[in-house]
Amino acid sequence: MLVAPRRWALWRQGPRVIVYCLVSEVVAVVLTLRPSPIAVDRRTLSILAVLLVLGVAQSETGRRVERIRRRVSGTPHINMTSVWTFAGILLLPPLLLAVLVGGLYAHLAVRSWYRLQRVPASRTVSNAAIIVLSCYAAQSVLRLAGLGDVRAAMAHSWLGTFAIAAAGVAFFAVNALLVLPARREVGRTPEALFGTWSDNGLEVATLCLGALNALALATLPGLVVLVVPPLLLLHRTVLVKQLEVAAHRDEKTGLYNTSGWHALAERTLAAAARQRGTFGLLMLDLDHFKQVNDTYGHLAGDAVLRAVAQSIISAVRGRGDAVGRFGGEEFVVLLPGIAQPDIGAVAERIRRAISALQVPAGQLSITGLSVSIGIAVYPTAGTSLQRLLDAADTALYHAKATGRNKVVHVADLV
Repeated sequence: MLVAPRRWALWRQGPRVIVYCLVSEVVAVVLTLRPSPIAVDRRTLSILAVLLVLGVAQSETGRRVERIRRRVSGTPHINMTSVWTFAGILLLPPLLLAVLVGGLYAHLAVRSWYRLQRVPASRTVSNAAIIVLSCYAAQSVLRLAGLGDVRAAMAHSWLGTFAIAAAGVAFFAVNALLVLPARREVGRTPEALFGTWSDNGLEVATLCLGALNALALATLPGLVVLVVPPLLLLHRTVLVKQLEVAAHRDEKTGLYNTSGWHALAERTLAAAARQRGTFGLLMLDLDHFKQVNDTYGHLAGDAVLRAVAQSIISAVRGRGDAVGRFGGEEFVVLLPGIAQPDIGAVAERIRRAISALQVPAGQLSITGLSVSIGIAVYPTAGTSLQRLLDAADTALYHAKATGRNKVVHVADLV
């Protein structure tokens, strides 16, 4: 079903995202239509057809795995198209390379519409434009090395190997950077910005397979089908890793759940015991959270929990601290490698950040949130995880009982 231009999902994005998407798409079109001195022969058209057919076939074969990966991953999604597009970078002129990318992403758009996944077409077009620009950046690296394609690279041995590797790095880096401005919300952590190590490892692996694809097509074209089985196996392996990570994450906030946080806390405790170190533990509880649910509804309450989670993550400033949700409105924070006087400062920073929150709820904003925080420090408050949790909970209870919206250190209660 075609949608009138005025109803495109793109117009519901922020002005920055709209302008960026339109500019990147126009630049991609202009670069694609620029005159190219490279002639297109029958063999090149055959390579384009093979890459398109295999790309679509692989996408259809792995669609169920891809759907699950999208659902369980809380980070930017990295698909498998690089296997085919990077081979195109090494074999096709710019115009046919754009046709390859356009064909692969057109298939993704049609598949999404046909299966009612409701992915906006504008997002698919924007993603395709970014991939085209990334491909052109990689081809520019080859041209700077004086190599037109993989056949020329094969004739120059180590120079060709280095140029192909540099083209892969250029594609990876440019693609990662170009994606950021196209998002409505830009994450603050490295994982939120660029994806997990597992996702980026998948992208590197697909680029390597893309290079092997190109070599097969340039020498023994029939061998290109051998890339598909390991590609599908790689796809499923990454899914298993994502499912393992998801099993330790809270669905509503993306923080560690109880079991995930306990596992990390026990490792931190063991390391501190071996190294005779120290670490802090914060127990947090939102004040009067039931009133939020009763006044604004449970969906708004979930939005508050997500906003609070992000505030805590921002307040600990990426020092590798483990933030978990223990259910309801209770959170816990592990602070390894931090001096004892600084633990209270971190807790106060969290408290102030949550007090300043304004969480959208329909036409309204939820304000006036507050949190009570209890602090315990290893080993003075306990040498086992349960003793530390009990100590922090005691301090938290005291904060609740003496007025809420405050930080209490268990050492001050002795």
